Amino acid sequence: RRRKGQEPGREGGSTATRTAAQRLLGLGSPRAGSCPRTEPNAVARSPPQPPAVPAGRPPAWRRCGCRQCEETGTQGASTGGPDAGGNSTRGLEGRPERHRESGKSEGIPAARTAAAATASRSLRRAAPAGGPSKGSSRVPRTARSPGTHRVLAVDATLAPRDPRAPGQFGHAVAVPEDKQEEAKSRWKEGNFNVYLSDLIPVDRAVVDTRPAGCSEQRVHNDLPTTTIIMCFVDEVWSTLLRSVHSVLSRSPPHLIEEVILVDDFSAKDYLKEKLDKYMSQFPKVKILHLKERHGLIRARLAGAEIAKGDVLTFLDSHVECNVGWLEPLLERVRRSRTKVACPVIEVISDKDMSYMTVDNFQRGIFTWPMNFGWRQIPQEVIEKNKMKETDIIRCPVMAGGLFSIDKKYFFELGAYDPGLDVWGGENMELSFKVWMCGGEIEIIPCSRVGHIFRNDNPYSFPEDRIRTVERNLARVAEVWLDEYKDLFYGHAYHLILKNLDVGDLTQQIELRKKLQCKSFKWYLENVYPDLEAPLVRASGLLVNTATARCIAVENNTLAFEACDVNNEDQQFNYTWLRLLQHGEACVAPAAAGGAPGLRRCDGRNPRLKWLHMALAPGRPQLTDHVVVEHLAQPACLEADPARGALRVGACDSASPFQKWRFGSYHVD
Repeated sequence: RRRKGQEPGREGGSTATRTAAQRLLGLGSPRAGSCPRTEPNAVARSPPQPPAVPAGRPPAWRRCGCRQCEETGTQGASTGGPDAGGNSTRGLEGRPERHRESGKSEGIPAARTAAAATASRSLRRAAPAGGPSKGSSRVPRTARSPGTHRVLAVDATLAPRDPRAPGQFGHAVAVPEDKQEEAKSRWKEGNFNVYLSDLIPVDRAVVDTRPAGCSEQRVHNDLPTTTIIMCFVDEVWSTLLRSVHSVLSRSPPHLIEEVILVDDFSAKDYLKEKLDKYMSQFPKVKILHLKERHGLIRARLAGAEIAKGDVLTFLDSHVECNVGWLEPLLERVRRSRTKVACPVIEVISDKDMSYMTVDNFQRGIFTWPMNFGWRQIPQEVIEKNKMKETDIIRCPVMAGGLFSIDKKYFFELGAYDPGLDVWGGENMELSFKVWMCGGEIEIIPCSRVGHIFRNDNPYSFPEDRIRTVERNLARVAEVWLDEYKDLFYGHAYHLILKNLDVGDLTQQIELRKKLQCKSFKWYLENVYPDLEAPLVRASGLLVNTATARCIAVENNTLAFEACDVNNEDQQFNYTWLRLLQHGEACVAPAAAGGAPGLRRCDGRNPRLKWLHMALAPGRPQLTDHVVVEHLAQPACLEADPARGALRVGACDSASPFQKWRFGSYHVD
């Protein structure tokens, strides 16, 4: 399947490496004398009710009854015992540890590092059925090497309550014929199939879509804790609950400091007391009800300011986290606090609620004028670098909705620009800030999160939505793009005509100086070199095709003379802001019949603008005529061969004296 927003022609990626049925069979019945606690898939279930267990298979969350389990009060998964490959993991000294009940024969290996034991105890404390304990559940870091373990396959939905429920294992669901009208009428509630979402269990199982090898990867035992922040406004009930359940069901509980739901002044009644009551069964879930509408950007800031975790993990409120999604993100942040880790964002269909994988080797990019998109790494690059599906990918721009970042580092960067309104452009701003100020953004293929991609946002903007996004992008351009902001305005020329008020930029410019951030040119050369970003559209000699003579500047006046490629006085640029520029001077148009002159360049002055364009049909742009932009009647720059001068005359598509050619063109 193709990710929404993905370039056409790129079809979906490979199927999951294991089917849901295979994973279920993999649980199996424990060997005689074995301890369910040490089974690799044994977990503490997040939903309040334990799952129905098929006959002949004891529930994975039950204590085994052995002395060590009773003494430690352990239940759920740990890194001890047989690992995902059927091998015993090892303790801090590398020796397999064993436990045995008094008076019984030797038990199975139950290798447990100190940190793993702490993790296992935290699993019990955080299990929703028993209720997690309040307060910090951080695994303390020690001076000695903390050791590592394989990524925990925590998934409380491996044995779903109802395996035959609609949408189970991420399967597509069809709307019954007699419910078509109801489903259609409810679409506008969330701009996706709300009817089907309500049919699907809020704790449904999904297929493990990670590439082969992810389950074998190792992470440190002393990973930092994280605060999950989900912001929403008038989110669909079932979708919001499914997002929260997926976090609780598929995350090692000792790593979850808290889940903060930020309600951005929702109008729906079910998102008030009803939501508070439902989430009260999960002590780690907190709800922050804002007293007025803040917009996504400031709502996230409100959640971040009260977060207690070491790492902030931002998620949208219409997602489903997959198996093993969290630890790979936290591992990257642990390795370097200036890394921003993003999961692979997979697709939950807005039409049938199916969970779909996406192509591998994709990264977030932007095209002018700062339009976010996905682009696959070219096949020749993959082959040249012998890239594997599990390799981490450097990402020029993140999508912005799902990522983990060190909390202190987030605020050291100035968090989000508080001058950005509601939604839009915040991913560009934070991406440029991270890269240019010493950090890195990575996509982690072994972390997968499904996301409902909608064609439109169902919630309202306080003001005009398009204008809000355009203003945000213009604000980002003014602070971070340096001289390349002309490319932004050149591709979004209407923004100059609107004369947008981007607000006071003083604090953001001072922050950039304080952080000693690099230039946008550095970003283009080192992070995103494949972006076409010429500073001008055309340059060099501006030659009249009929006379083979060139425009020149002599004694601060325009001249028309024999061409000389080495003459600096004949070098002109045609800029993104539609200026004919020579140094700091620009060619100023005149009314028809008049002679053009020179003025100081001003990119916002419409009386200095020219359109380099073809008037004859079928001719490519950036050829032939140089047209005065602001005049109602088309007027063109033309050569006057009799006088050896320049003038502006009524445009004539057939006149060779009105046709011009630059020495070099830098765009199509």
